[in-house]
Amino acid sequence: MTNAAPSSPLQALARIRPDVRAMHSYVVQPSAGMLKMDAMENPFRLPAHLQAALGQRLGALALNRYPGDRVADLKAALAQYAGMPEGYGIVLGNGSDELITLLALACAQPVDKDGRGQRATMLSPMPGFVMYPLSAQLQGLDFVGVPLTPDFELDEPAMLAAIAQYRPAITYIAYPNNPTATLWDECAVQRVIDAAGAQGGIVVMDEAYQPFASRTWIDRMRAEPARNAHVLLMRTLSKFGLAGVRLGYLIGPTAFTAELDKVRPPYNVSVLNCEAALFALEHSDVFAAQAAELRTARADLIAALRRMPGIEKCWDSEANMVLVRVADSARAYEGMKNRKVLVKNVSTMHLLLANCLRLTVGSADDNAQMLAALEASL
Repeated sequence: MTNAAPSSPLQALARIRPDVRAMHSYVVQPSAGMLKMDAMENPFRLPAHLQAALGQRLGALALNRYPGDRVADLKAALAQYAGMPEGYGIVLGNGSDELITLLALACAQPVDKDGRGQRATMLSPMPGFVMYPLSAQLQGLDFVGVPLTPDFELDEPAMLAAIAQYRPAITYIAYPNNPTATLWDECAVQRVIDAAGAQGGIVVMDEAYQPFASRTWIDRMRAEPARNAHVLLMRTLSKFGLAGVRLGYLIGPTAFTAELDKVRPPYNVSVLNCEAALFALEHSDVFAAQAAELRTARADLIAALRRMPGIEKCWDSEANMVLVRVADSARAYEGMKNRKVLVKNVSTMHLLLANCLRLTVGSADDNAQMLAALEASL
């Protein structure tokens, strides 16, 4: 028997993909003792009587068993809540992040060892949600980001040209968009959807911020089903008010959802998450009232920002966030952090976002504290 040489951690690390080793992990800012206005969370907790009722329901669950029939109950409740068209199905995910990963995994077309074949392409307007390019990279798709206009509108000619050139397997349209909070022209979006469909591609309408928007694409899916037969609608309960529950859902024709279910990990939604989501949907009126309050607070926040000296630009919003441009976003961000208010400095995400901060819309009190910290930091 020969003695093997001692293993080296560096040797073992070499087995991890070079592109993964070159990446930075997603960092959640420490927020103890801070007003957290950086993640578009609903600031309102459940009323005390609903907290007690939910606690009783969760405490009675059979945690020793894998998730079962209640998952089907949740799908039915979500279908009713969203107004899902007939002939459509639902895929559940651990947040919408997992759904983005599953869709990329299902559509990836890797080149073989001899260089034959063509990698699939994912396309989206940019700046947009960071998980789109990240998912493409990790699942082996090429990513094409099409810049928005300088005022964050959809550049329809550029989108149509990119779709014709790259023939994307997946086109993401965030509706409204993150971090710009814009809800693009409905007719322009439909023409982009038509172009992607003509190339045989899938379009995903990402409606993570739907509770705060004035329109939803599911109305178009019902009104013109043939024209939108290649469209999938993705939502999350995070902005509904359940960020901690981590539950996303994707609605699409059953032919699509059946294929995506093949790559979904079994039991990806826990019994706790499932029951909490069902409970929230039973009390959707409570969350609808919270969303209405936040929409009112958003209007007040935007008005105050536009009056504030030092704010160079404040964009309209159809989400629970507001994008502003200041003279020096790094200084403003650090000043607010020193004053115990966390916001998001998005200026490094894209050239179009130079000196931009993204502010979460919170309660009236939260917004007042954020505004005071911002004004003192400019």
